[in-house]
Amino acid sequence: MLTMEDIIRDGHPTLRKVAAEVQLPASDEDKQILKDMMEYVINSQNEEIAATYGLRGGVGLAAPQINVSKRMIAVHVLDDKGKLYSYALFNPKIVSHSVENAYLLSGEGCLSVDEARPGYVPRHARVTVKGFDLDGNEVKLRLKGMPAIVFQHEIDHLNGIMFYDRIDKQDPYKPINDAIAIER
Repeated sequence: MLTMEDIIRDGHPTLRKVAAEVQLPASDEDKQILKDMMEYVINSQNEEIAATYGLRGGVGLAAPQINVSKRMIAVHVLDDKGKLYSYALFNPKIVSHSVENAYLLSGEGCLSVDEARPGYVPRHARVTVKGFDLDGNEVKLRLKGMPAIVFQHEIDHLNGIMFYDRIDKQDPYKPINDAIAIER
């Protein structure tokens, strides 16, 4: 079982690398890593398990965050209507996105970043993501709102980008033009 001990922190060189594609069909080892990542995200949202093991709550995890520089993400998040988006994907990529932007009013956080990094993080309001599930099936997701933001955050990790790289350095709370403000 993954714990906070397994998650590398800001400043670790792996977080700034572009992760390698996963060879498909995925090896048993890669499948197990991805299952473990999903287990962490789900466990971190369970108050009892999180308290027992000292897990910080998260809605997504990318393999580089556990020092595995491969294109794998696990996401377990509800949208504003209570629909669950729970996906463990190999080689996810954004294949299209809206011109319109969105951002979280509360800002973003990250399991690899211990200190608060306040500010608005501009994201695409809607994205279409393609990837492959644990069984090797292609998955195509049309996402908006919180799920769209979470997938973009995790895919950024695969490209060596941290969420705070996107915050305006001079004015972290500068209004983002024509953007939807999302409360979480």
